[in-house]
Amino acid sequence: MEVWTLIAGIAAGIFLFKGYDHIKNSEARENEKRIYQLVERSKDIIYYCETKPALRFRYLSPSIDSILGSGIQVRSMVNAQTSIELLHPDDRELLDRKLSGKLDYSQPIIQRWKDDEGNYKYFEEFATPIFKNGEMTAIQGVIRNIDEKMRLQEELIYKAHHDGLSGLYNRLYFENQSTELDEEENIPVALLLCDLDELKYYNDTHGHRTGDELIKETSKILRTLQSEELLIARIGGDEFAILIKNTDRYSPEEVKRSIQQKIANYNRYSKTIKIMLSVGIASSSTSLGKMNELYTSADQNMYEEKRRKKKSFS
Repeated sequence: MEVWTLIAGIAAGIFLFKGYDHIKNSEARENEKRIYQLVERSKDIIYYCETKPALRFRYLSPSIDSILGSGIQVRSMVNAQTSIELLHPDDRELLDRKLSGKLDYSQPIIQRWKDDEGNYKYFEEFATPIFKNGEMTAIQGVIRNIDEKMRLQEELIYKAHHDGLSGLYNRLYFENQSTELDEEENIPVALLLCDLDELKYYNDTHGHRTGDELIKETSKILRTLQSEELLIARIGGDEFAILIKNTDRYSPEEVKRSIQQKIANYNRYSKTIKIMLSVGIASSSTSLGKMNELYTSADQNMYEEKRRKKKSFS
């Protein structure tokens, strides 16, 4: 950060003193030229902006045009609000704190700006406030596009929370959500535990690829029910969990009937795979301290349904 802040300061100094007679030495002017070219060619956005008496850019590198769209640099130099208006609405408060000196400048500032095609891009900024007589009068910094970094970060987060085969949430995410409900959030909840009855048969008879297809097809059906208040996870080889966070909106019995209906419709037209799913339900008017008990009860009810099925077929 120190190196880039220094470059930003140099860029600002070049602009502020350019045209003055302070630098007479030809070698110094040549060094100034080389540094100026270095800053101008940087792919990062380098700026120096006065905050008082009025908001005004004294320097803004042309790289902003290549990232956000042609002409933004010139328009921003004329009117500093031009680039500010491109900021994501949710990041405006962050900008206000940055310009007023109410920010921890030792930390990177993550923000989103809109390009000329209407797409928001992620940026990481290192900024340094400039003070005069104890008052912040300007700010300088370097802003770097981090779309690729954010994409990779989101991908890692997704992989950490999702099951690779089914695309549903994984056991770790389900357990974290359950722990939060058990220890922090107190709401009426319900849990449906589901078990594929014939996965071992498909694996042993038709091979594991067919067994994987059974898991995928079942997951597609369950995913159609997913919402913010209805979390669906694959928690084992043939086990799925459905966590209902709003039992006023989602009745667990109705969710089970919906699953059974969707499976029946699927089996009616599928010529290769037939899905058989046992479902156990448990609910509670409170979640605090109840999640382990809820899981045990739903698990018992699920295996009881599985036993009833086997008994009816025998």
